[in-house]
Amino acid sequence: MIHSARPAKGKPAPSRPLPDRSALVIGYGSPIRGDDAIGPIVADRLQQQHLPDWVRVEARHILTAELAADLAQVEQVIFLDAAVDLPPGELRLQALQPDASALSTMAHFHDPRELLAWSQGLYGRVPEAWLITAGGADFDYGHFRLSETAAAAVQPMIDAVLERLGIQQPITDPITDPVTEHSDARSCSD
Repeated sequence: MIHSARPAKGKPAPSRPLPDRSALVIGYGSPIRGDDAIGPIVADRLQQQHLPDWVRVEARHILTAELAADLAQVEQVIFLDAAVDLPPGELRLQALQPDASALSTMAHFHDPRELLAWSQGLYGRVPEAWLITAGGADFDYGHFRLSETAAAAVQPMIDAVLERLGIQQPITDPITDPVTEHSDARSCSD
């Protein structure tokens, strides 16, 4: 089940992407905190698919300030993260607006709304922005290891991204079990 949430000062519902479009998908979360790794894992799965050239996918541990410049160069951005305020395994799709008051408490990572505000302030441009979150069940130590409940939410999260991008059926390379077979040698860019 996907819960949709719109901000009070909501943006109109987005239209289907245009042919000359560009999109950035950013999966973020700690790879060593159990289900918090779902964002980077879903980003990895998306990178294994043959997505159109106009889609760029990144897996990150955290959201950093330099992403504000990247946001200014795309028409749509989709952030992927784990959530503690959702029932485990459930998804939520939320439209995001720039919010300079969504300041992070630490200097080295940022809230997606804060990055949108920076993009707006520094570059005068804000992409259509969405946050897709999946409820986690276990945030204990575990290197790229999801609980069964969160693992079951990986494909629905991928489907939600593809639907939001307007992509029907990307060609996927054969992979065994990308969640449980995730390589320990993998590293997310910071």
